[in-house]
Amino acid sequence: MTEQEFPLKEGFIHLNHAAVSPWPRRTVEALKAFAEENGTQGSLGYPRWLKTEEQLREQLRRLIHAPAVEDIALVKNTSEALSFVAYGLDWRAGDSVVITDQEFPSNRVVWESLQDQGVSVRKARLDQHASPEEAIMAETDGSTRLVAVSSVQYASGLRMDLARIGRFCREREVLFCVDAIQSVGALPMDVQAIHADFLAADGHKWMLGPEGLGVFYCRSEIRPRLKLMQYGWHMLEAIGEFDRQEWKAAESARRFECGSPNMLGVHGLHASLSLLLEIGIPAVEESIHRRMNRLVTGLQAIPDIEILSDLRSERRSGILTFRHRRLSDEVIHDVLSRQGVFCARRGGGIRLSPHFYTPLEAINQTLKWITECR
Repeated sequence: MTEQEFPLKEGFIHLNHAAVSPWPRRTVEALKAFAEENGTQGSLGYPRWLKTEEQLREQLRRLIHAPAVEDIALVKNTSEALSFVAYGLDWRAGDSVVITDQEFPSNRVVWESLQDQGVSVRKARLDQHASPEEAIMAETDGSTRLVAVSSVQYASGLRMDLARIGRFCREREVLFCVDAIQSVGALPMDVQAIHADFLAADGHKWMLGPEGLGVFYCRSEIRPRLKLMQYGWHMLEAIGEFDRQEWKAAESARRFECGSPNMLGVHGLHASLSLLLEIGIPAVEESIHRRMNRLVTGLQAIPDIEILSDLRSERRSGILTFRHRRLSDEVIHDVLSRQGVFCARRGGGIRLSPHFYTPLEAINQTLKWITECR
């Protein structure tokens, strides 16, 4: 199945799933068929497209173990979802938000933009305490309204103990918001077990889908507390009753979807998730774990290589970052790029992020080229 679903071009090694992933073959075919249908029939099949959208919501519900499909909103991206939270809550001067000092800009800038409302942003320094969770807890006090953290840090691959943070927040009536873009599709996720109030993730990384479509989970008890930022026909409770003058926002998370859906993205992500759910996320995680073990073992055997990622089993994800003590990141990245290895410079080193289907031989070849760097 792997070779059929991911026929990557010869000489190309994709180790950058933490950025934008290639699509499975079934996703390519689904979007070709959708484009062909649009080109020959227009929107004649729209009722059937809506069924695909319903199926996608259920796939996403299963993927993050949300209580109900009504808790799932389809959004343009993680940043949009985080903005729904940041600008939906009723802030008071003196409130604080706790994040970490390693967040991707999407989970930093949106909270810092609240400073003109008197909201302060506290950055937990993850290397200053016995654990990342303790660093977050140490920054939390009576002024803290919300803790916002990435499930996996984008540069280092550090995996957070979300359940521990979630319990801490729930006990103190602090809202808990998770940016899960670097874990959903690669690692198990259970929004109920981690006590998340909000979760956001794009589909174009580990979910193997197109850019422009992601998931926003909002706990049902919290939804009425978020002021709506956008309005339109699609977010109405009586959707489709276009002549109706009285209206109210949908009770479900669809209230966050103001206008026409991204049907192209819906069909693409639906196809990609069908593959992940067929395989099963536990099996996907185990496959990624094997590939990460091979990378770790190989890199540790190369002189002058320093692994920057936390190698403890509970902290591992699908991201591994390393540096060379003598050669610059630019040199290493240039060597790998010329050999057809697609990776990234992040966190003071080279970031490698294989997925479940990445051939072990591709990893072995990458390690060989790193060894030969001069």
